[in-house]
Amino acid sequence: MRHVFLDTNILIDVIADRKPFSKPAIVLFQKAEAHQIKLHTSSHSIATTHYLLKKYLDEQTLRETLLNLTELVHIIPVNLQILRKGLQSAHKDFEDSIQMYCASGIPEMEAIITRNIKDFKGSEIPVYAADEYCLML
Repeated sequence: MRHVFLDTNILIDVIADRKPFSKPAIVLFQKAEAHQIKLHTSSHSIATTHYLLKKYLDEQTLRETLLNLTELVHIIPVNLQILRKGLQSAHKDFEDSIQMYCASGIPEMEAIITRNIKDFKGSEIPVYAADEYCLML
């Protein structure tokens, strides 16, 4: 099974239905529901998604949506080791370094999916836009 890491912006695209970006993101979730791929994200992404979307969705709906998301997406905890690696890394964006170290902690991880490919420059794991990766499935 393919293992794919979703950046925060992909989660937001799905939950907020940000068109046209939500369409390929939804395909990834459909593939996960069909057990064709395994989705991963960081605990940081869940918290950030909540923070960014609480202005647009009521609290109960947003929490239920994120809770349901945890049934389909494996959550990688951001622990002290990951934080230290991110803080010590040469990567200019601390948040993105956290994402990369979370993803690299899963040996089977084959891709990071994001809308900000340039922000993941230097990633050991190949980085794709959602629409680009969907064409590979």
